[in-house]
Amino acid sequence: MASEELIGASATSLIKRLGRSEITPLDLLDALEARISAVDPLVNALPILCFDRARDHAKALMKKPMAERGLLKGMPVPIKDLTNVAGVRSTQGSPIFADLVPDASDVMVEHLEGEGAIVYAKSNTPEFGAGANTFNEVFGATLNPYDTRLSAAGSSGGAAVALATGMAWLAQGSDMGGSLRNPASFNHIVGLRPTPGRVAHSRGGRLDSSLGVEGPMARNVEDVALFLDAMSGDDPRDPISKPRPATSFHAAVLAGKKPLRVAYSPDLGITPVDPEVAALTRRAAEQWSSHGVIVEEAHPDVHDAYEIFQTIRAEGFAIGMAGLLRDHRDALKPEVIWNIEKGLALRMEDVANAEAGRTALMQRVARFFEHYDCLLCPATIVPPFPVGERYVASCNGVTFKTYVDWLLIVGVATLAGCPALSLPCGFTASGLPVGLQMIGPSNGDAGLLAHAHHLEGILGLDTVTPILPRVLA
Repeated sequence: MASEELIGASATSLIKRLGRSEITPLDLLDALEARISAVDPLVNALPILCFDRARDHAKALMKKPMAERGLLKGMPVPIKDLTNVAGVRSTQGSPIFADLVPDASDVMVEHLEGEGAIVYAKSNTPEFGAGANTFNEVFGATLNPYDTRLSAAGSSGGAAVALATGMAWLAQGSDMGGSLRNPASFNHIVGLRPTPGRVAHSRGGRLDSSLGVEGPMARNVEDVALFLDAMSGDDPRDPISKPRPATSFHAAVLAGKKPLRVAYSPDLGITPVDPEVAALTRRAAEQWSSHGVIVEEAHPDVHDAYEIFQTIRAEGFAIGMAGLLRDHRDALKPEVIWNIEKGLALRMEDVANAEAGRTALMQRVARFFEHYDCLLCPATIVPPFPVGERYVASCNGVTFKTYVDWLLIVGVATLAGCPALSLPCGFTASGLPVGLQMIGPSNGDAGLLAHAHHLEGILGLDTVTPILPRVLA
């Protein structure tokens, strides 16, 4: 099979070919290395490559019987540069760790390699994943392939761009304030934030934190589901991790279940939204009406999400990064300094009120899903913006107070402990991607993926074939 044909194929089809020995992991690595050489200088998505390590792992895997090669059978996967891979440079987008080479991998990476994943690259991320625009002082900015003057979003921006441009078939990312969903929206791919605990990972800072999760990205829903199967499973080193479900996510997607009743909201009642984004997401949601699905305009009561999200997020920054502020203040970007200091200034009363408020919000959202199978809204409130703007400062006439205010629409699912997915749903008049956020009830990952697969088929968007970057002056 020609390299170009491999690059354009879906992950699911390639894993089947790997399982039949029609191709080898080395064939895929060769195709990727050529594609990255041609494309990545235009977008800067994969700044760290480890093809020697990848080929060594691939050759070792190929010595095993096919039944022992895991779910992925030798599928190459890039890992976000917030996550340690043994023997591979791991910077977290920070000058503080610019030369760090860890001896051990994250639990999540161990699980993936146990399922036959071959790690060949680290994907670019903002400093410590903060800010939802992928730039840092170590590697610079990752550029949007639909217009290289624009942001790829973040923090899994490098992963999303690698997928969109054919430098990956599957990509791992992480999500606190939309970091799997915002870049998926900006790059016309699929990104899933799973239910907390679905994917085991190494714990740092607060042991029981459920704001940040690891999750899968791909160019279509079926590939995301298959990748989630490989990522899922419990581990004693992650005390909130969940066992792998009896029925695979891939099987749930292929079963073709559609929802009975869904809700759509342009803004969840809490945020401004660009009118074109609102119109495109509404149009996509309403497509379900002609396929026997009841679509109603509604949303749960999340009026206090802003203060809750700001407080609990800041608390996490203080717990995890106070030492960095003390020892390396001059090396931190101003947004990170602000967030740590905000957390350190919190009173116990602030934290108690936020945690109690979050619990009440989760309960209201759970009751909402007693009446609706899925909640639909924009994944990101704006189309891709100029990469030189550090963050979105205003939207539809509203000026934001902080650098994370524009992320509130994705923060709701984070607070509620719900799985949430960004599905490509169309393009603006200027040809920029827009994503529809699909939110399901907590632990409803399989149903959410099945619903997304159904809507994906209705929308008929080409989410498999990668593009070449559009370099515009």
